[in-house]
Amino acid sequence: MLTPGSTRKPLRLWPGGVLAILLCLLKFVVPVVLPDAQLYSVLGGVACGAAIGLWWLLLSRARWFERLGAIVLAVLGLYAARLIIDVSIATGAMGYLFPFLAIPIVSVAFVASAVVTRRLAAGPRRAAMAATILAACGSMALVRTGGFTASFQNDIHFRWAKTPEERLMAQAGIEPPAPPTVPVSAVAHEKLPATPPAEEPVKLPAPRVKSVPVAPANTATGPDWPGFRGPHRDSVVPGVRINTNWGASPPAQIWRRPVGPGWSSFAVHGDLIYTQEQRGPDEVVACYQLTTGKPLWAHRDAARFYESNGGPGPRGTPALSNGRVYTFGATGIVNALDAGNGAVVWSRNAASETGAKTPDWGFASSPLVVDDLVLIAASGDLIAYDRDTGARRWAAPARGVSYSSPHLATIGGVAQALLLSSVGLASFAPADGTLLWEHQWKGYPIVQPNLTADGDVLISVTDSSGTRRLAPAQGAGGWTVEERWTSNGLKPYFNDFVVHRGYAFGFDGSILSCIDLADGKRKWKGGRYGNGQLVLLADQDVLLVLSELGELALVGATPDQFTELARFPALEGKTWNHPVLAGDVLLVRNGEEMAAFRLALAGR
Repeated sequence: MLTPGSTRKPLRLWPGGVLAILLCLLKFVVPVVLPDAQLYSVLGGVACGAAIGLWWLLLSRARWFERLGAIVLAVLGLYAARLIIDVSIATGAMGYLFPFLAIPIVSVAFVASAVVTRRLAAGPRRAAMAATILAACGSMALVRTGGFTASFQNDIHFRWAKTPEERLMAQAGIEPPAPPTVPVSAVAHEKLPATPPAEEPVKLPAPRVKSVPVAPANTATGPDWPGFRGPHRDSVVPGVRINTNWGASPPAQIWRRPVGPGWSSFAVHGDLIYTQEQRGPDEVVACYQLTTGKPLWAHRDAARFYESNGGPGPRGTPALSNGRVYTFGATGIVNALDAGNGAVVWSRNAASETGAKTPDWGFASSPLVVDDLVLIAASGDLIAYDRDTGARRWAAPARGVSYSSPHLATIGGVAQALLLSSVGLASFAPADGTLLWEHQWKGYPIVQPNLTADGDVLISVTDSSGTRRLAPAQGAGGWTVEERWTSNGLKPYFNDFVVHRGYAFGFDGSILSCIDLADGKRKWKGGRYGNGQLVLLADQDVLLVLSELGELALVGATPDQFTELARFPALEGKTWNHPVLAGDVLLVRNGEEMAAFRLALAGR
């Protein structure tokens, strides 16, 4: 205790300084050295910020009213700042982005102020420290985020800086023309009955339909890439062999153009390509010319989905069938459009019709056309529409949340539609929605199921679940499902994997991995591509990888070792969209731009 006339001990600053330096190392050095440790960097920054608060409160030697006053002022400042920050900061990371960013900033600023003003008189020192706290809190109102990568690397900009979408909207002469106006099929949009307790599909009454145009006849050749991940939704490209010496024959850019935000891929037919994007208040289905990138037509719906992590825009990819393009938007709108001119054939809203709540990351599945049906996964609600009229044919009972797409498979000679949801994997008869079999494995699935050569099914349900091999079989007593193995050697998040010659290749976090399908054991792991996407050139044993930052890479699809063959910069910015290879033309896009490259073929 100090006696009258004695000198008060100076502030004990070194613990706060050490913690501030540690915090800066965690925030700025660790992510560079260990890219996969970004989440630990974020959590460590918050922990160091909390430790700085404890240091000031318990070990700083400041007067108690200073100690308590600084903590209270920081809390009040952060509360006030939360009222005026940008929506992207307020809602990012499920509402945790603001404290993740603000606590480290305020903590380091406070320590710096304490060190710089330590020799000032009490009054000016306290005023400076209070101003620093309030300025650090208020600084959060000056920025916004354009989202962040899967490893939590933020895309921070000043709040007043225009977004790529705003810059796109400000450009003149880049809008695709509107399609011709035709009457939309007048299908009754009755509410589905309540989900039954039994595992039986909902039988729907025949809707009232006015005259609906007959689908045009198919052309002589089918689509080059009819929808999400190709003809079989497996990202396999047969019959193409490319020159892998990109040093001598690099990808040749055909065209490049801005595109609205969204995580849609492409569907391709002949010289036409189709994708989905956001343009201001409208969700857009757009058609461009493959050879030039010229916009040909755009269908608009007055709908906009936004969440801070991934940004605005649709997540699904168009599907082509019988001269029409079928799409599913992020808010639940289902469209059937004329593939030639974009005219509306029919339109529905799967969300309102099923009562499905829009998931946190939006409706993200892509339509699946099976015979005369269009299957839509409205989150975990699988619903079938008539391909030609839009009439609802059946709806399976709700099965929780899903970001995966319905997947057509033939197992034991039986065609079936597979759907992953938060309760596991379910198989349905495409014709009437009858549940054939199911396997429970809780999660929040995003990736597609995949099939082995002998008819087993590979699934993954979270970023940490690993991959599981299932063996469905039909016997006298019905269907059974045997779990063969679960492997942590391949843990895809939203990055789909491919199957090739008895092995699976995909992303284990941000690093490519190969596992043996016989036992799930890892054969190799290598290369850092972020949370990117890939396709398989099956005839050549080559993976074509599109990294999360828009870089192309060629990697050997063999189990002996990881071998990177080539790299090439293709796009700038976060890239989660699946690449498409149609013949020798490679199509890539992200939420800002899209481009077409011609790949030199092997032997030419």
